[in-house]
Amino acid sequence: MHAPNFERLAECTVQFDNCYGGSMPCMPARRELHTGRYNFLHRGWGPLEPFDDSVPQMLGEAGVYTHLVTDHQHYWLDGGATYHPRFRTFEFFRGQEGDEWKGHVADPDLSTVTPYASNRDLRRQDVINRQYMTTEQEHPQTRTFDAGLHFIETNLDSDDWFVQIETFDPHEPFFSYEQYHRLYADTSAQVDRDFDWPDYKQVTETDAELAHLRARYSALLSMCDHSLGRVLDLMDAHDLWDDTMLIVCTDHGLLLGEHDWLGKNVPPLYDETIHTPLFIWDPRSRVAGERRDQLVQTIDFGPTLLDLFGVPATPDMQGESLARVIEEGSPVRETALFGLHGGHANITDGRYVYMRACVTPDNQPLAEYTLMPTNMRGRFGADVLRAAELVPPLGFTKEMPVLRVPALAPTNPAAFGSMLFDLQNDPEQREPMDDPRIELRMAQLLVEAMRAAEAPAEQYTRLGLPETGDVTTDHLVLAEQRMPESDVPADDLAALRASAVGIRTVRELRADPHALAVMRAVLGPIVDGPLPDEALEMTLLDIATVTVGMVPMEAVRAIADQLGAAQPGDS
Repeated sequence: MHAPNFERLAECTVQFDNCYGGSMPCMPARRELHTGRYNFLHRGWGPLEPFDDSVPQMLGEAGVYTHLVTDHQHYWLDGGATYHPRFRTFEFFRGQEGDEWKGHVADPDLSTVTPYASNRDLRRQDVINRQYMTTEQEHPQTRTFDAGLHFIETNLDSDDWFVQIETFDPHEPFFSYEQYHRLYADTSAQVDRDFDWPDYKQVTETDAELAHLRARYSALLSMCDHSLGRVLDLMDAHDLWDDTMLIVCTDHGLLLGEHDWLGKNVPPLYDETIHTPLFIWDPRSRVAGERRDQLVQTIDFGPTLLDLFGVPATPDMQGESLARVIEEGSPVRETALFGLHGGHANITDGRYVYMRACVTPDNQPLAEYTLMPTNMRGRFGADVLRAAELVPPLGFTKEMPVLRVPALAPTNPAAFGSMLFDLQNDPEQREPMDDPRIELRMAQLLVEAMRAAEAPAEQYTRLGLPETGDVTTDHLVLAEQRMPESDVPADDLAALRASAVGIRTVRELRADPHALAVMRAVLGPIVDGPLPDEALEMTLLDIATVTVGMVPMEAVRAIADQLGAAQPGDS
């Protein structure tokens, strides 16, 4: 990996070896940055709530000038639209990951795009957007750092400011330029497409395709390294190390073939996804070139900033300032809690990682608690909100009642089962353990962390854990839950692709009375439940592939058998 500026960064900061995210993925992590408390037990992807604390807003109210520069397109969509106004000023740069930016009515040439199951409209838009990023100077990452450096240089003579320079990279798609591609082995001749945007699914690609994908990821990371170097150069040129804190962090990682998976969210949150890099320079203690192995999390970043500016954290914040960790290595927590709404609930003590799955195949009960009923790219539908109920305030909602909305998760942890790993002896998490003594201890730690986060009652039911009292041997599940074999023979997969479940979209099947009756008989109420537009435009086989557990492959086979080799329009 060519990343000389990250090596340089490690020499002038404290590097944290045990930093974990809390809530996945992008906007849930940003809610934690603002609020200093876990998101995933109560909410999936959504905006800041009216009752949420916001660290940038608190800093602004205390007289600190706050500024955001970003190319992260989710800020200007429904599920992220209340974060950026918490800053005094902000700048946006368009074009990342299919950002709905440049308007072309005619379809672009998609012949070089890797076949895919999801994000059809985004991939079309991405091809269009790249036409306006022919040079590195035009890339939104570069423009974001340009703006961040401009803010710093403009305000060199001023005190009490905070700038968040936030680039979407190295998130997929892994789009960079030839000067970065040349840093890595040329894999282009071994693949027939420029594969730089993986689906979130099990690996079906060839070794050559995976090598090409990883080379494109590495190239983009090297481009990020170059942008980081520009910040370090500015810190050096103006001696900002004397009185300016620097935090370099990220929200999550991505699987690039590890554990035989690509992407995130669908598979369990292995360390490649949730164990994140963190570097901090604190001008008060001036500790540099050292490492810390204490457990820290995303929820700690906000309290650390508040502490720097002398602003007290609020009672609702679960994070802690990292000042003492940096200065003297004092721990701030014994465990780290993390997860995805409706996914595994996970806990680590730094050595063991316990991933607790649901105890029933339907991954229910599950609900979201909100006063802002929007998700990533839209609003909650009328059918969803008709089932909502107004419930009494939660402990952190500042006496505001909230909507309790029935929810479906984007994945189903029942497809993987519960797992326990020993990171000391199995750092790559290849060998799940079955040790009742360790499971009992880790399950108790998980329950204690959930209680501290005021997890709603249905989470304990979903996970088969006690809402009150101690965890007992009756609550242990590792001996019973095993990750099932999920490989589908190639011949079976080819037959499914040629059948109705591989040809017709869910929207088309739901519009066909016979197909609808078959799906209801096999899948039950989920067929009539609220489904996002993206899911409606996918085939059942697509959904079974990229949202493992939501539609079991056995159910897909059963529906295909009953519908026969139906073609679009047949009934």
